[in-house]
Amino acid sequence: MNIRSLTRGDGVVIGAAVLLFIASFLNFYESSFSTGVNAWDLLGVVMSIHLAGVIAAALIVTARALPQPRKVVGLDLGQFGVALSVFAAWTGLWYLLGDGSAGSGLILGFIAALILAGAAVATPVVPALKVALIGAPKPQTPQPYGGQPGIPGQGYGYPAGQQPYGTQGQPQPYGSQAGQPAAAAAARQSGPAQGGPSQGGAAPAGDFSPFWFAVPVARPLFGEDGSPSPIAELAPGTWYLAVEQRGPGLVAQTQDGRRGVLQDTSGIQRG
Repeated sequence: MNIRSLTRGDGVVIGAAVLLFIASFLNFYESSFSTGVNAWDLLGVVMSIHLAGVIAAALIVTARALPQPRKVVGLDLGQFGVALSVFAAWTGLWYLLGDGSAGSGLILGFIAALILAGAAVATPVVPALKVALIGAPKPQTPQPYGGQPGIPGQGYGYPAGQQPYGTQGQPQPYGSQAGQPAAAAAARQSGPAQGGPSQGGAAPAGDFSPFWFAVPVARPLFGEDGSPSPIAELAPGTWYLAVEQRGPGLVAQTQDGRRGVLQDTSGIQRG
């Protein structure tokens, strides 16, 4: 899951869900005959308003954070969550208009459910709500991706306990082998006549050594079986391990152990 894909609208949805949960513990009715009765004492109320709203928020946020959509009864998780949030708001309105002794729990619950449903519906169409909730990390020059000068292996997202690839711990352009002198790198790029690889190409598969890398922008990771559907999304600011050269692409391993093919290797930063 990639929390950097969450938007401001998702933040509003999360906040409304928390408010809706709090409202479930407040008095649902305000009368001398129902003092201390909250939504948890009324099964139909807590299921159709409060729990429905919280579950709707969880589905919406989960759908946004997943690298590829999941479906429930033919609907995407996000679509199902939006429909459930509208149902919770409508049910809250029904209870609010149907009884003249509405308590603070019912009023606050309806407001929270209405905000939740409004944010869920408006997020895909309102530009202000589509802005990322958590901004991308800002790299510090000259160390990319938040690296700290003079402290190897401390870049943003760098796997704990791992040492940078290369003798100096500095990022290297993709296509050169770490630990080799600049003269040797220049010799490899001198052309086919001298036995080196062609210009602009990566090192031959036989000379490949695993290395850490980061992508400049979010890029999909496809299955090794050639499936057109991505199995994960590589996020900028996080280091991944390249374990194999496969044509123009790389076989990369994520930090949770999944492996796939990164087809677009342009602009990647070696660690």
